[in-house]
Formats: sequence, structure tokens, C-alpha cells
Amino acid sequence: MTQQNERGRWRPGRDRMAVWHPVGDGSARVPAPAPRVLVVGGGIAGLAAATGLAERGARVVLAEQHPQLGGRVRSWPVTHGEDRVTMSRGFHAFFRQYYNLRTLLRRVDPTLAGLTRVADYPVAMADGAADSFARVPRTPPVNLLWYALRSPNFGPRALLKADIAASSRMLDLDFPQAFDDFDQLSAAAFLDELNFPPAVRHLALEVFTRSFFADPTEYAAGELLAMFHLYFVGSSEGLLFDVATDDFGTVFWDPLQRHLVGRGVDVRTGVRVEDLRFRAEGGVRAAFDDANGRDLEVDAVVLAADPRSTRRLVAEATGLADDRWRASLATTGNAPRFVVWRLWLDRPVRADRPAFLGTGGFELLDNVSVLERYEAGARRWSTDHGGSVVEVHAYAIDQARSEQSLREALRDELAAVFPETGAATVLADEWLVSDDCPSFRPGERRHRPGVRTPDHRLVLAGDGVRCDLPVALMERAATTGWLAANALLAGWGTRGHDLWSVPMSSRVPALRRLRRLVA
Repeated sequence: MTQQNERGRWRPGRDRMAVWHPVGDGSARVPAPAPRVLVVGGGIAGLAAATGLAERGARVVLAEQHPQLGGRVRSWPVTHGEDRVTMSRGFHAFFRQYYNLRTLLRRVDPTLAGLTRVADYPVAMADGAADSFARVPRTPPVNLLWYALRSPNFGPRALLKADIAASSRMLDLDFPQAFDDFDQLSAAAFLDELNFPPAVRHLALEVFTRSFFADPTEYAAGELLAMFHLYFVGSSEGLLFDVATDDFGTVFWDPLQRHLVGRGVDVRTGVRVEDLRFRAEGGVRAAFDDANGRDLEVDAVVLAADPRSTRRLVAEATGLADDRWRASLATTGNAPRFVVWRLWLDRPVRADRPAFLGTGGFELLDNVSVLERYEAGARRWSTDHGGSVVEVHAYAIDQARSEQSLREALRDELAAVFPETGAATVLADEWLVSDDCPSFRPGERRHRPGVRTPDHRLVLAGDGVRCDLPVALMERAATTGWLAANALLAGWGTRGHDLWSVPMSSRVPALRRLRRLVA
């Protein structure tokens, strides 16, 4: 939803306190001859960067190593017998606070008809406790009070036991300072201080923290607080979200590829950038692994690849002079591996099962989604076969666990939350294990690279890139992609693209004053 505020300025959602981040003045188009830019990576960050540059007249080459665009939000076809279906990296929630991602999607879907609202976001705990966000008011501080007093996992008695002084720190945040203030502390240690009930603690640890595929002891409290701010205490957009109405390629990335090609972008899928050479006389030469073996000469590079590929390309690049910066980037890491398991079952799950269920307190299971509730392709399969397409996720998986033990445990835990699946036959399945997400370990922020680098010809983008706005996950990828395009455009005297964010500070002055009184 987009609206006009009281002064007539467009705003990206319902929150009247959303912050507009305008860019400086500049020309409407890049100067002639138009600079040529290589964007490495066709995920959300690379797509935003390519879009921002192409719309200002830059000549863009977008290189993606997979056959499809979308990065970690891509989808691809799979065949099970006579059935042609799709697979992806799993469920992705398009929150209403994702202003800059939605700006990108509106390039091909102005009304965002490709997104549909999820009615509820229930959470089931292993001990039988449950919670729901469907009725939580959207605006702070009413949402905080409602949840503290009405949630079955909190309530007035638990509120009296909580450490009010420690808890109040969540209500008195300024960004980006809060990232740094809490960077050395782990999310687990921070939540220990709050003395919240175990079920609420699990909600924070295993729903918010594990959204980053991280173990709570290896996840910085500053990032956790940014999540709370983004979704709960800093925004009035609410906790509910939208999901894609069909597979991601069909709904967004295929149309966006056509949009980019129409803007003159040379989109190359299924190719890997092997080497970057920053030449002393200017420009960059990129080498690819494709069959023709031709190098590409460009004026600048947007490195929007996965974290491991980014580290490799920077480490092996020639002509990048700042060894200290490169060494700092090399110390950043990847989150532990995760599992996405999609099951095509011979019978439907119960009609009252939600489209998405968060879980907490289980050994492995982190969430369950029922794809026919929202995805058109899965709905067609379900209608044709009389079954359900169910997907389970497990994050921060121990490297020592075998695939067989993971499968057995996840089937058992799925049956614990959806008992009817215990007797179901798996007609087909897709099993994916990966560890290509960025880590956010305590103390790592100081090493995490920003969009700008010591060489003006190189900018970075992605959800592992340092960003001072309170953004996370897909929104961080989109935001840094726009910022990367803006950084290059500014160097050519060209106006970039405005951005939006939730408020940069806690939005209720009375709560901030209360925090300082009890501190």
C-alpha cells in the first residue's frame, strides 16, 4: 500500500513516521560516453543495483552464476515423473516494512498484485505453548502493551518478573549507533538479561535470530535489536506480511529480467566471474568461465555475490591496493548450514493449518509452510493429486549430522506439529542443504565491509554488507543494491535513487524517558 501524507508527499506504506532518505542533486543521466558497469550477482542486491544504474543510462552487464535470477530468492523447475513443479530456497516473508525491496518489485508490478497477505503468523512451541500475531495492534507502544498483557506466553505475572531496566533498552534505540553499542554482546546473552519467560525467549531466539540462520550464541545482539525495531517497536506497519502468489521467478524475477533487457542490460545467467583485475591506467577487466572465454572491460564493478564468492573475488583481485581492508573483509564468515526440505504428500494437511507456522524449542524444526495455501503452482498440484506440498526448514545445523538423521528427525518433528503428516506417503521431495548466508557474529560488524570500498571502481551490495539503516534480510539486500548504484552514480555527477526506512530512533518519547529513569 502507498499513501500520501498530510503534506502530499508520497510515502511507501501506512507509517506516517517512515523516514525519507533523499539523494543529492545531479544530472538525470550519466554523461556520455555512458560508463559500463559489471554487476556480479543476480540476487535482490544485484537486481536493485542493475535497475538503479540502467535507469540512469549506464551500460550494465549483469552476471549470475545460476541459470535463474533471484539469488537466494530464486526458483527453478524440477520434474517428478510427469509432474513439472518448482523448487526454491524456501519461504520468504515480504514484510510491509521492506520499502526499498517493494520499490524494486513495483518496477514490474506497480500494485504488488503478485503478493498476497498472510492472515496469521502463529508460533508453536515444542512444549505445547502457542502464540499468534494476528490480533496484535500494529502501532507502538500499543502493540507492546497488548502483547505483554494478552499473550498466553507472557501476561501480567511474567511482566512483573522481567528485568524492566534491561528490557527498556529495546525501547531507546538510535541507528546506526545501536548496531555498534550491542555488537560485542550475543543475542543469547542479551536475552538472558531480560528474564523473560522461556516461551517468549524462544520466540526471540528461534524466530527472529534464526531467521538469520544463526545460533543465538553466535549472533550479535545489535542485529537482534534491529530486528525488534524493524518489525515491532520502531514501525507501525505491523508484524504480518505478504508472500508471493506463485514461484518467485514467475511472479517477479522473469518480468524484472525483461524490464532490465528493455533498458539495455546485458543479462548473462549461468556464468561465473572468475577474476577481477583493476588496471592502473583505469577500468576493470573481468574474466568469466563461459565457453567463449572473452574478458570484459568495464569502468566499475558492483560486487553483489554471495559472501564466500565476494571474499574470493576480493582476495584474488589484482590492483586493489588497500591490503588492510581486504584482510578485514577476509575475517567475515558464513552462517552455519541450513536445510530446506519440500515434501509432496499423498494427502492434504488439515484445512485449518496456517500457510506458515513458526516453531520454537524443537531440536531441528524452525518453521513449516503449506505451499498450496498461497502458491498457484502448488495449488494446481494439490488439486490434481489430492495432497499437500509442505516445506520444513532447519537452521544452524550441526556439521556432524548425517542427512539420514536429519530427515528422520524432521519428519518426526513435522508430525509433532501436524500429526496428520505422520501417516502420509511422500510422493516426491526436494532436499537442499546450503551454507552461503552471511554470519552476524558478535564483534563482526567492525570487519563487515560497507557499500563503498577504498577503490572508487568497486562497490559492494548484499545482505552481508554493512548498512547504517535499520534494515534486515531481503530489505538489506535491496537497500544496499540501491546504495551501490547511488555511490557510482554520484561519482559521475548523476542523481541516484531516494530510499526509505522505518524511523531511525525509537518512536515513542515517553518510553525513552521511562527507560532513562529506570536505567
